[in-house]
Amino acid sequence: MTKIDKVLYTGKTRTTGGRDGSSQSDDGQLDIKLSSPGSTRPGTNPEQLFAAGWSACFIGAMGIAAGKLKIRLPAETAVNAEVDLGTTDGDYFLQARLKVSLPGIEPDVAKALVDEAHRTCPYSKATRGNIHVELIVA
Repeated sequence: MTKIDKVLYTGKTRTTGGRDGSSQSDDGQLDIKLSSPGSTRPGTNPEQLFAAGWSACFIGAMGIAAGKLKIRLPAETAVNAEVDLGTTDGDYFLQARLKVSLPGIEPDVAKALVDEAHRTCPYSKATRGNIHVELIVA
């Protein structure tokens, strides 16, 4: 397990009510209602929040990888993240797919960017070896 030498930022939230509650950040920038996946109640769920955070971080990691290769990411760069909540033998698990769109980038270069981003993205590191992750370069 890697211990951080220097903390750059700490996200702080307070959640009450679990999957059917609410969550707020300490700075007031996040104030959301939560609902269970598939519910008709208003609000988002933890899987959607995880997918949003991971995809944003992944684009940042691809930007760093692109800088090392001295290329620019296209303005239309996108990551569609899908996070599944499921069960195996009665226990809950997550799995994910990251579908990456890098229009105008050669397929071999796009794959290299995605592989490097997956190696360096903190969300990818946190999930590595813990959940099934599929990377798709579209």
